[in-house]
Amino acid sequence: MGKLPLGLLQQFVLVARLGNLSRAAAQANLTVSALSHQMRQLEERLERRLFERGPRGVTLTVEGCSLLEAVGGHVDGIEHALAAYRTRRHDALTLSASPGIMSSWLVPRLPRLVVAHPELELSLQSGSTLVNFEREPVDVGLRYGRGEWPGLHSERLFGEWIAPVAAPELVARMGETDPRDLSRWPLLGEPAPSTRWDDWFKRSGGARPQRYVAQFDSLDALRHAALEGLGVALGRMVTSKSLIDAGRLQVLGERYMAVKEAYWLVYPPRSLEHRGLQLFREWLLSEAEDYRRQMSAFRPGDTAMD
Repeated sequence: MGKLPLGLLQQFVLVARLGNLSRAAAQANLTVSALSHQMRQLEERLERRLFERGPRGVTLTVEGCSLLEAVGGHVDGIEHALAAYRTRRHDALTLSASPGIMSSWLVPRLPRLVVAHPELELSLQSGSTLVNFEREPVDVGLRYGRGEWPGLHSERLFGEWIAPVAAPELVARMGETDPRDLSRWPLLGEPAPSTRWDDWFKRSGGARPQRYVAQFDSLDALRHAALEGLGVALGRMVTSKSLIDAGRLQVLGERYMAVKEAYWLVYPPRSLEHRGLQLFREWLLSEAEDYRRQMSAFRPGDTAMD
């Protein structure tokens, strides 16, 4: 068999951990077909099947899991040792964020960043999986949670509020139905294990219907279903406000609920001296402050959620 190239093992570890060839190829600066060819080449050289390939990505076989366990830590050690020798451009910044905040909140504001800092070159990565700053060449991230990420610097940007939202077409179909009595409206279920609807009815009163008209495994699909008039969703204001302003969604009633989770700027200690991050951070904190002011005037009758 001979010695395996280190690069081949590095690509294997990347694919194995991400479980997705497209995302792994993007991080490795390869085409999907080239990376897929490399993984098949590795399987042929080892004479072992390492992956099960499916429509939603790749999963490790038993032998693939064994290989990852055997080499993963060593590849991490090599990457960590080489990180100090890589030249980092201080006018370039790689940022990771979830699709929702990326498209609905960050991207519409980026023209102002370009005007303020035309010298800054951004590389944006959108994905629902949290980036691992130790293994991936990412400088900073926008995360949704409670700020509990050990070993990382976390700065709170703004909180999140939820409210029932529906398309105007659904509101018209429901006619005189009281929008405050959601038990009579078709509800759209959130991805498990969310209990937001239970929390909402607990706070606002009333009984949740026995079933949802549809249940979704992603917030993006849920939002599109609400836009198409299928039912009522609990809209996160960070991703829903622009749709409300455009008249594509309506808030039912006048109550909003603040949740414990918030949006955070997160970065590893190695990014502290990164000039690009310093510029981006200063701009982002200013944008977040403006957004907080806008939302304080937008939400009548809001209440905290336990």
